[in-house]
Parts: sequence; structure tokens; C-alpha cells
Amino acid sequence: MVTHAALPLGRLVAPPGALAALDATGESPAGFLARHQGGDYGEVSDEDRKLNEAAVRAGERVLSAYRLRDGTAVWVLTEADRSSTTIMLSSEY
Repeated sequence: MVTHAALPLGRLVAPPGALAALDATGESPAGFLARHQGGDYGEVSDEDRKLNEAAVRAGERVLSAYRLRDGTAVWVLTEADRSSTTIMLSSEY
């Protein structure tokens, strides 16, 4: 995990599919957003983890991947300009 100031998330966005999936499992997006913001990128490869760490420092896009309790894959994506962060199903990308 990279040591850095908290990643600015900007405006928070979630498409209907992600909201429905989170609701179905009773999970809140807050936990996934906190992990993403704190440098815990979830189920990404070591190479993608290193790319994310460099992206935080360079002001590039940061992508995390997590699983809901039922196994549904969700992604958290912060835009390079830090204007927004989207939590979405991998199928909604």
C-alpha cells in the first residue's frame, strides 16, 4: 500500500446497477471508497498496484477492484483530474 495523502475523490457517482448490487448485499459504498482512497486497491495485480501508486503521485486515473459479499465484482475509478470517483460493476465500465 502506498503512503500518501488521501486521494481526492471529487464528486461521487454510482450507476443504478452498482447501487442495486450494493443494496442486495447490504454493503455501503463508503467502505470501498475508504479502501480505494487509502491505497488498498483490492483485487488488482501487483503490476496494476504499482501503476496505481504511480498514478496517485502523477495525477493519473486510479482503478481499484473489489468483490461484494455475493462475489459481484465492483470497480472504483477516480478520474485523472480528481473531479469524480465512480463505483460501478465491472460490466458497467
